[in-house]
Amino acid sequence: MIEHTLKASCETVHFGGFSSALKPALVVDSGDRIHVETFSGFNVYEKAPSEFVPPAFQKICENLGGDRKVGSGPHLLTGPIYINGAEPGDVLEVRLEEITPSLPIGFNAIRPGWGALPNVFAQPALRFISLDLEQGITEFPPGSGITIPLQPFFGILGVATAETSRSSIPPGDYGGNIDNRQLQAGSRVFLPIFLPGALFSIGDGHAVQGDGEVDVTAIETSMNGTIQLILRKDLNLTTPLAETPTDFIAMGFGQTLDAAFEAALQRMIEFLEQFVKIPSEEAYVLCSLAVNFHITQVVNSPQKGVHGLLPKAILPKKISV
Repeated sequence: MIEHTLKASCETVHFGGFSSALKPALVVDSGDRIHVETFSGFNVYEKAPSEFVPPAFQKICENLGGDRKVGSGPHLLTGPIYINGAEPGDVLEVRLEEITPSLPIGFNAIRPGWGALPNVFAQPALRFISLDLEQGITEFPPGSGITIPLQPFFGILGVATAETSRSSIPPGDYGGNIDNRQLQAGSRVFLPIFLPGALFSIGDGHAVQGDGEVDVTAIETSMNGTIQLILRKDLNLTTPLAETPTDFIAMGFGQTLDAAFEAALQRMIEFLEQFVKIPSEEAYVLCSLAVNFHITQVVNSPQKGVHGLLPKAILPKKISV
């Protein structure tokens, strides 16, 4: 195993989406560990206070080449990372070892036409919100006494597909803009691979977010992380799967919440069949009795997300994935 450091620069980030044509920012072997730097807020940096825009980020915002702008989304991603030996049909296991905000500030933005209530909150609004990194909290609204514990995670964990320009906004079978707040340090994410090398990218740091992410954004901020990338040729997955210290997570995406829920439920039934070895009807019943389904996000048009959590504590023995 080799340890790599992947700093964010004009040569190692890309903006707006994923692309099969991007030159890799880093080439690694399966099992390598990467200390990765990500920045958020490319579209708002000119309106941001100085503490939100460190020199390295400002250099990217002012000098990023057109060949690294590959989609219509608002996200700045670090990568892609090429994993030697990865082939279509394999699975990429992403171990999230450390996730840490790098700045004591983040932003929340309401965008016209987006969000869960676009006709009610129709005016744009941009807020910069202070983060108390020492205590691990933020106060919002400022002066209200309402304190929210920080729960940092990466909103985007994804691989490239055949498209040369795929927006970073909608999640899918490739992962991408999952925006699942459960995927904090100590979690594992499993992504199907579609191209040689996988071409994995990461970013969209969130200091804290509620299920649903209803106004379009969380507290978006620059984030550092330590990840390990492991090539799994022993798994056969067509959609993302995740594991936290307490739960297994099945994910579903669809243009309606009903469709996303049905997809998440079907994925959980398949997981129970494959790894817990119970028949599909009994798996369906178990989902009704013990699996907790949550709205992941409702704002990453055209795909909404639902995830189901299977508590490990109810299982009679450890399940290995």
